[in-house]
Amino acid sequence: MEKVVTMSHPSKLKGNRLERLVVKMSEEAGLSAKRAYASDGRSLGEAEDVDVLIDGKWKVQCKARKKIASYVTPPESCDFTVIKEDRGEVLAVLPLSKLLTNIWYE
Repeated sequence: MEKVVTMSHPSKLKGNRLERLVVKMSEEAGLSAKRAYASDGRSLGEAEDVDVLIDGKWKVQCKARKKIASYVTPPESCDFTVIKEDRGEVLAVLPLSKLLTNIWYE
């Protein structure tokens, strides 16, 4: 009997690579990090949409896209970009490396 090997969808593979990168960057910054099995946070005891758990308390969802709107990406002269949709929450977008090395203090 021949073994059948199935390949994941390219976008799923891209998401998995991003999750692994987030774990690697977190660990390089001296933080513990763990990927959720099958990108399902329930495997970590968290909500389904949690992809990575950093230091046992920071719940991260990872989204990889071919292109991000240019207005979202912080310009070189700024540390981060703040965005908000109508009647929505105010969000901050910043490079992960800055977040991991400068803001994770409580």
